[in-house]
Amino acid sequence: VQLQACGGGLVQAGGSLRLSCAAPGVTFSTYAWFRQAPGKERDLVARIRGNGGNAYYGDSVKGRFTISRDNAKNSVYLQMNSLKPEDTAVYYCAADPSVFALTYRYWGQGTLVTVSS
Repeated sequence: VQLQACGGGLVQAGGSLRLSCAAPGVTFSTYAWFRQAPGKERDLVARIRGNGGNAYYGDSVKGRFTISRDNAKNSVYLQMNSLKPEDTAVYYCAADPSVFALTYRYWGQGTLVTVSS
């Protein structure tokens, strides 16, 4: 299964972007978004499990990013508001069939988000 991520691009600080990720024909129990900035490790940005009522956010994005899912479209989204230059990174979506997943079996190809100051 190949997750297909899109929505990255160049935006000015304070702006917004919405990332999308889909796995055609497949719905997973757990979805997550990670990001990796140049020279840094890949970090968990947000995670959503089950029907979407239980979302996790990294401290650096709380209050600015929102993860959501649409099971009818086999998709997960990351709405990013009030973007900062330090949000610049390649963003990856990940998914797993387990609702308890802490590691992820399936990954997208990554989409680049660049925030200019």
